[in-house]
Amino acid sequence: MIGSLVVVGTGPGNPEQMTPEAAAAIAAAEDFFGYFPYLDRLSLRHDQRRHASDNREELARAREALAMAAAGGKVCVVSGGDPGVFAMAAAVCEALEAGPEEWRDIDLTIIPGVTAMLAVAARAGAPLGHDFCAISLSTNLKPWHVIEERIVAAAKAGFVMAFYNPISKARPHQLGAALKLLRHHLPPSVPVIFGRAAGRPDEMIRTVTLTDAAPEMADMATCIIVGTSETRFIERGVKEPLVYSPRSHRDGGA
Repeated sequence: MIGSLVVVGTGPGNPEQMTPEAAAAIAAAEDFFGYFPYLDRLSLRHDQRRHASDNREELARAREALAMAAAGGKVCVVSGGDPGVFAMAAAVCEALEAGPEEWRDIDLTIIPGVTAMLAVAARAGAPLGHDFCAISLSTNLKPWHVIEERIVAAAKAGFVMAFYNPISKARPHQLGAALKLLRHHLPPSVPVIFGRAAGRPDEMIRTVTLTDAAPEMADMATCIIVGTSETRFIERGVKEPLVYSPRSHRDGGA
């Protein structure tokens, strides 16, 4: 008997930012596969089972979940944020494509969630108000020169950029290299938003100019949003400034 597999995004970590659709899917599932901290966010019943693994085991996790679903299980794969943004939905699809033919009969559902750049952007104002892109700075799945090419192309094209996976112990220098690269292509006054744990009790949101942006302002849990020459500050006295990108493009911008 073929079972079901649902891939959910739990949002940026605040339970109130999980969608009702995701919560309903979690309530209906029996077995849960995911990275340890993401599974820890769930309040599972005694009859629901956890299968936790490390964050670099995405494909193995996806294969195990698919195999259990193919055997008739009601399986849930858990991501933080949105499962389709640098997360488990792509890994599940990759494993499904390469796996046994019977896996394609599994009832597969992917449920969206609030991804980190949306949560950080909402806290800062509306920096994603015009065209934007998301770039992972991790070199686990692509070489650094590809990341550099994409950063330069986005900067030249006038895209606001959201950086995921900006820094880690294994990659301590890449965020600094990315910021240095941006300074060659963007004005020094461009806003840079460092957003960590948006919506959670340990939230930290900091907005600086590109000139003042520094790697030590981020860790692996930080999402960074880099504006364009058109992105604006609205000063608010002692409060954090609002940052927004105008909906209309002015000639000569970017």
